[in-house]
Amino acid sequence: FSFPFQNQLVIESVTKPCIITEVPEKEVRIDCDEPGCPVLIARDSSVQPSPLPHLGWGFSEDVWMKMVSKEQNYRHSKSFMQKHPRIQPRMRSILLDWLIEVSEAYTLHRQTFYLAQDYFDRFMLTQNNIEKGVLQLIGITCLFIASKMEEACPPKLSQMAYVTAGTCYEDEILQMELIILKELRWNLCPETAVSWLKLYFQMASMSANSDLLEPQFPQDAYVQMTRLLDLCILNINSLDFQYRVLAASVLCHFLQQETVEKISDVIQPCVNWMAPFAESVSQFGRATLRDFVRIKDDRHNIQTHTDYMTMLDASLKEVNRQGL
Repeated sequence: FSFPFQNQLVIESVTKPCIITEVPEKEVRIDCDEPGCPVLIARDSSVQPSPLPHLGWGFSEDVWMKMVSKEQNYRHSKSFMQKHPRIQPRMRSILLDWLIEVSEAYTLHRQTFYLAQDYFDRFMLTQNNIEKGVLQLIGITCLFIASKMEEACPPKLSQMAYVTAGTCYEDEILQMELIILKELRWNLCPETAVSWLKLYFQMASMSANSDLLEPQFPQDAYVQMTRLLDLCILNINSLDFQYRVLAASVLCHFLQQETVEKISDVIQPCVNWMAPFAESVSQFGRATLRDFVRIKDDRHNIQTHTDYMTMLDASLKEVNRQGL
């Protein structure tokens, strides 16, 4: 499968074969006790060799096993929509788009937004009959929790309440925070889609004997990739895929054909699903690496907002046209 678009040219310098390979692996069933939640099949990380390079601070096999095992413990599924008949998929898209905008306004990191997205989707899976009027409170509370997990200087509670324009009060956010933490059982450290993307791109860009923890990839190329990932995560159907599959599919859409060693049958459906979104992103031109006050070296990791809803509408129009 191939899909021609302009973005592919941004990573011509990346020549190391992609780590996404089809290897014989055992399968582990992940049974979900939530009604309507599909049974997921996960790869057994004890069988799949770790693609991580030698680490001076730990064993690569242990680190890789820990990362992959998190996907068994942090489940997400679009089936939560069946539990909330008054909520439509577009409401989720609008909420996440707004959280991206808030993240940029407070100069929050990409990981912070993706943590909030994960908290929101997993929390909704634990609930029933949530009213649409409560979505903003849930969303801003998830971002409040995520910022305290990820940011060195997280926004104050008053700042989080302020951006809701009087819709959510401070005491309501604090009360919702306790509810969410209890329902998530304080499991707040998933490997997010953006953390997988950063790892994959780092590994594809590394030279021999380079440090995994030191960024090796071009920042401009990274922001092109994250824009596609941002757009995809707004769509409810992105929850059909594991986060690492989403990240790998984004990478496959940007790397040159000869750079990708082999795309497995696990990745291919997501690559195909993502194609209209990649085409939509390319039609809006290149993303720019923005400047932020007091932030220089880390600016590519700051979450930025663009006209994602227009991009999403264009993507869904193409999806409907193709009957995907």
